[in-house]
Amino acid sequence: MSGTSNQMLRRIAMAAAGTTLSLALALPAAAAEYGRGVTYERLVNADIDATNWITVWQNYAAHRYSRLNQINRDNVGDLRLMFAHSLGGMADIGARSGPDNQVTPLVDGGIMYVNDGWGAAYAIDVRNPLLGQFVWNQPYEVDHEGRTSRNRGGALWGDMYISATSDTRGVAVNTGTGEVVWDVYLDSARADERLDRFTAGPLALEDRILFQNTRNRGWLAAVDATDGSLLWRTYTIPAPNEPGGETWADDLGLWETGAGGLWTTGSYDPDLELVYWGTGQPSPTYDPEMRPGDNLYTEALIAIDINDGAIDWFFQYIPNSSWDYDENGVHFLNTLEIDGQSTNVVQHFARNGFFYTFDRKTGDFINGATGQYVNELNWTAGLDPKTGKPVEYNPSLAVQTYIPATRTLRGDGFERACPTWHGGVSMQPPALNPIKQIAYAVGTEGCFTQSGYVEPDPNNAQRIAEGNRARWIGREYTSDLYYGSITATDATTGQIVAKHNTDIEIRSGVTATAGGIVFTALVEGAFVAYHDETLEEIWRFHVGTPLKGPPVVYAAAGKQYVAFVSSARHTHPINWDGLEYSSTVWVFGL
Repeated sequence: MSGTSNQMLRRIAMAAAGTTLSLALALPAAAAEYGRGVTYERLVNADIDATNWITVWQNYAAHRYSRLNQINRDNVGDLRLMFAHSLGGMADIGARSGPDNQVTPLVDGGIMYVNDGWGAAYAIDVRNPLLGQFVWNQPYEVDHEGRTSRNRGGALWGDMYISATSDTRGVAVNTGTGEVVWDVYLDSARADERLDRFTAGPLALEDRILFQNTRNRGWLAAVDATDGSLLWRTYTIPAPNEPGGETWADDLGLWETGAGGLWTTGSYDPDLELVYWGTGQPSPTYDPEMRPGDNLYTEALIAIDINDGAIDWFFQYIPNSSWDYDENGVHFLNTLEIDGQSTNVVQHFARNGFFYTFDRKTGDFINGATGQYVNELNWTAGLDPKTGKPVEYNPSLAVQTYIPATRTLRGDGFERACPTWHGGVSMQPPALNPIKQIAYAVGTEGCFTQSGYVEPDPNNAQRIAEGNRARWIGREYTSDLYYGSITATDATTGQIVAKHNTDIEIRSGVTATAGGIVFTALVEGAFVAYHDETLEEIWRFHVGTPLKGPPVVYAAAGKQYVAFVSSARHTHPINWDGLEYSSTVWVFGL
């Protein structure tokens, strides 16, 4: 890829930063033509073509910001349901969790592409605002045994829609016919045991597609876009003879099942040819004494070279963690004025409760010490303003102490930590309004209390056979404070602009628009619109089924629409329940 051509594309995109619906709908007729294909140039310039939503986070920078403004604060009260379409994926889903469909639909030329929870693909013609018709569905067989029905979307590339299935396959289908173009298993070395899991949508680049593994021992892999053949695979847990291997100082070989999974799709800088991914917690999750050392590269941000999969730089948020603060939340790209210079950065609402900013090229920590965005936080007294590490971190210790009153070790009684272990921002995608420089996040607020292990489980052979869910003995836990929130943060300073608490957790995501609105969806079934500066609620519609899918914004036949996919209730404790789950596409318009 040419850096010069990438910079030219970027300048074109920046010049079009003010695109509104009226301009977007004035594009040539060919721009809305069905089946024209998704090229690398279109993906780099996704902001220009505001009528479509062609990659999971709207653009490579993961802004989830629409420059369409036909739906705005003045008329959002007139928003109404246009149609709803039920998807498949309701078989073998389990009575408790249901179809865990967290898909971001993609829209190109009036055709919507979407997955069900198992990863099977569908195309829906959304050009008729009152109907919506299935063009095709590709119900390729997926192995359900021992798996959950969880999917977060697909990728468009050329004339293909590419999905990641829950049984670790990458499947490309023709966007015009729904016929399978390629179908490959992408398991790691223990393919016969099928320990890996896919939940996140793939990322399409110039000539390769990136897939990520959720569990066991996390990895990111690139495949050839033409046939799905493997190009490289990079593990998030290093082997003993690799850089970082020394940070797993146990004698049980825990690195083999060290977790560090990748749950969400990454962001991408075309000029640097780097992708940015957050990694999950170490395993065993709540027993840091069993895995002495920093446990790289868990709970970290890693920047990976797309050409060979090499880790260019990394930042670990909490070495030797024990709170299950996965950092799979999306890391979005931005450009800020810092000390009078335009600086390309990567920013992140961390699950641990802080909002971080890093130099995109070097990984240098820029800010975060003043960026607490959750209401309750007690696991650390703060972040070192120079390093970004918790102030209690001691690199000379094999097992960190942090704040003992919040950090449970073996044999300890109940300790209370905030935020809750499934709180903050986890997989819920944030949004950035690059014009106002306001970043938005939705998530779960609160605290949890847990006791320590009575004894460790030394049976690593069983752990390898059964995946990374380590056996813990004697641990008890509870969520003693639990609710949701949406937060608006000044992206330049990290300071909170506005905050709105909700009675129930938010497992969806947030989308911002040029109409002065941010949209999200609640687990209790409400689709909600907020004022983008004050977070005052200005509209809601209850669909009567749990919601986890993040909203997307697009235009068809001259009108703007908002769409999302319904799902299951969350399996963690919640304050309110009682809805039946579903797997349905919902489309709203004026």
